[in-house]
Amino acid sequence: MSTTPARSEWLRGALELCVLRTLSHGPTYGYAIAAQLAEAGFGDIKGGTLYPLLGRLEKNALVTVEWRAGEGGPGRKYFALTDEGRAALDQGTAQWHAFAATVAAHLTGTPVPSR
Repeated sequence: MSTTPARSEWLRGALELCVLRTLSHGPTYGYAIAAQLAEAGFGDIKGGTLYPLLGRLEKNALVTVEWRAGEGGPGRKYFALTDEGRAALDQGTAQWHAFAATVAAHLTGTPVPSR
């Protein structure tokens, strides 16, 4: 059984939350977000995956976008969390921890208390 498809599917479900977390450190641009995610162990996040996600975050008012002049190069599109984005990050983090605990309990055969 190959683990690559499963890991890819798991990342698809968690990537938005991970991008919001990356942006919680301050405004940054797409390439830097991808580099930080790679450094965190998520592997190479392609632009075709990252930029549509950033577009959805902007459309949903979770991030703002600002063009900044480049130092000796082209300008860059910087993304920053909005208050709604911070709230979504907090809520999503809590939901993720509850979900991960449920999955871990199921995989180890530990009963999960009723909610």
